[in-house]
Amino acid sequence: MFHSIRKLFAPSEETPPPAVPEGQRVYAIGDIHGRLDLFAALVNAIETDDTEARPAETTVVLLGDLVDRGPDSAGVLKLARDWQCRRTVRILAGNHEEMFLRSFDDLQLFRHFLRHGGKETVLSFGVGRTQFTNASLEEAQALMVGAVSEDDRAFVESFEDVVTIGDYAFVHAGIEPGVPLEEQKRAQLRWIREPFLSHMASHGPVIVHGHTITAAPEDHGNRIAIDTGAFMSGRLTALVLEGSVRRYLVATADEAGAITAAAYVA
Repeated sequence: MFHSIRKLFAPSEETPPPAVPEGQRVYAIGDIHGRLDLFAALVNAIETDDTEARPAETTVVLLGDLVDRGPDSAGVLKLARDWQCRRTVRILAGNHEEMFLRSFDDLQLFRHFLRHGGKETVLSFGVGRTQFTNASLEEAQALMVGAVSEDDRAFVESFEDVVTIGDYAFVHAGIEPGVPLEEQKRAQLRWIREPFLSHMASHGPVIVHGHTITAAPEDHGNRIAIDTGAFMSGRLTALVLEGSVRRYLVATADEAGAITAAAYVA
């Protein structure tokens, strides 16, 4: 009887904190949006950080929206592709990659794409600003089709929708609460805000996402937001996961355009 009572009132075992598997390290980078300067600085910071840390199986996850708004989307895609040849880099498709790819064949989608930073993307592929500005919508679309190679389009088409590592799931925008990860619709993964952002309960895995800009990385327990608005704020953030430890690296541009990369301290 006393044994049963002791069992009843004994403290329950604590649930272990979310973690990536032993011996692995993950760097997740938020929305780059054409900021090659910040991306290059963060790549270098990650390479240094990974070299100086204990040996591990390292995976980099780019959370999507590599293109649009910033000045050098073409350069960002090239660096991402080159980096992928040197180490494990998995890349998610964001809503801006979706608009980019669909705008090659859909004139109205192309118009929408231009209104959301697509003009800067097209110019980064070598189209002349004056020529593009003076072109009709149909002519401008033809200029983009001619400037972006099939290899570049195929590279963007290869981007993934979800990456799972340990107790974490990496997506661009978020997920539909209450729906199993394997049943999530692509539109939600790339575009959702609510009800995902206000959902406080567990999603199962911790969701690491971009898409919704925050002034600094935000850890809400059930989700971690790391889109710090690189194209306008001059801050590009990487979340570093190792075991159950979470930390951040941030590349920052000052008013003079000088770039520094350092650990982020809340």
